[in-house]
Amino acid sequence: MHKVAVLADSETATGFRLAGVEVIESTPEAAQANLERMIASNAYGLIAVDSGLIKDPQKATERAMRGRDLPILLPVPSLADAFADNQVDVKAYMGKLVRDTIGFDIKL
Repeated sequence: MHKVAVLADSETATGFRLAGVEVIESTPEAAQANLERMIASNAYGLIAVDSGLIKDPQKATERAMRGRDLPILLPVPSLADAFADNQVDVKAYMGKLVRDTIGFDIKL
């Protein structure tokens, strides 16, 4: 059985862990090598890749993926990309996500 994992920076990793997803933390400098190791392990069926680490994971791993059907590489927007528009109130957005998910507010 193949696993699902996310390759993300440390800031983004926390959110995925809270959702119960396996996360491999990486820096942009080490992301390519970490992704290639994940591919070579044959343990993953789906790897979501933070676009802040690797913009185009399919292109970046063409050689490692040659002859393979799995894992499926899914680019996901980084937090920086998601909130690049200065018009977004990040606290309000995150508060709404929490409220919609668990039904009440949490203030930290």
